[in-house]
Amino acid sequence: MLPPGALRRPLAAAARLARAGARSQVLASLATGPRQNNSIFYEIRTYDIKPSKMKEFVEMVNKYFHLRTAHSELVGFWSVELGAMNKVVHVWKYENFAQRSAVRHALANDSDWQGKFISAALPLMEKQHNEVAYLVPWCQLGKPPKEGGVYEWVTFQMKPGGPALWGEAFRAAINAHINTGYTKLIGVFHTEYGLLNTVHVIWWNESPDHRAAGRHSAHEDARVVAAVRDSVRFLESQKNMLLIPLQCSPLK
Repeated sequence: MLPPGALRRPLAAAARLARAGARSQVLASLATGPRQNNSIFYEIRTYDIKPSKMKEFVEMVNKYFHLRTAHSELVGFWSVELGAMNKVVHVWKYENFAQRSAVRHALANDSDWQGKFISAALPLMEKQHNEVAYLVPWCQLGKPPKEGGVYEWVTFQMKPGGPALWGEAFRAAINAHINTGYTKLIGVFHTEYGLLNTVHVIWWNESPDHRAAGRHSAHEDARVVAAVRDSVRFLESQKNMLLIPLQCSPLK
């Protein structure tokens, strides 16, 4: 007959393994899931401009922003037409955080940039906001099929958990809209700094009316309806803006 302690030891070990497994499951449920296989990230900057100064600010951007783009890659620069007022949004691509630090240092020491743009532009602004975001693993940054359209910027506040939690359902909803053919996906980003569990989706449309007609048709498509209904269980809120590209914007 085995001594009592010999029986208790395997049982205790099994209990510890079970607890460790449960902890691993909890940690897995909180993980954000895979990312792109590189260090590239995007800085999203949003500026609120004084209402009486919006025209002046846009003119300054178009005139002097080549001084800024000499330092790093601009993805797009837009003014908001609907969904907000006197607001601009611009997106910058960086290979890593070291590159961004070097760029910020160079900009601080660029006398042309500081003197011709920054010193004149800051008094025109009411506030500035930035976020750092990654493309979701299944999305590559796209381009519009032609110039001259409009962009829709949709922001989703998701439940905590990241793409590991909501990614599959969200991707299905995005693809359902793509498959209708009325719109072009530019990018899907989820935040790393700023308000977490935020997803920004950028769409391109030929015109506001083309978008409206496409949305109306999509809402009657059973595949879109089913995919959206499945994804909203992970959604807390959403908002959208209609954007007009500035002259300096690579995405036009």
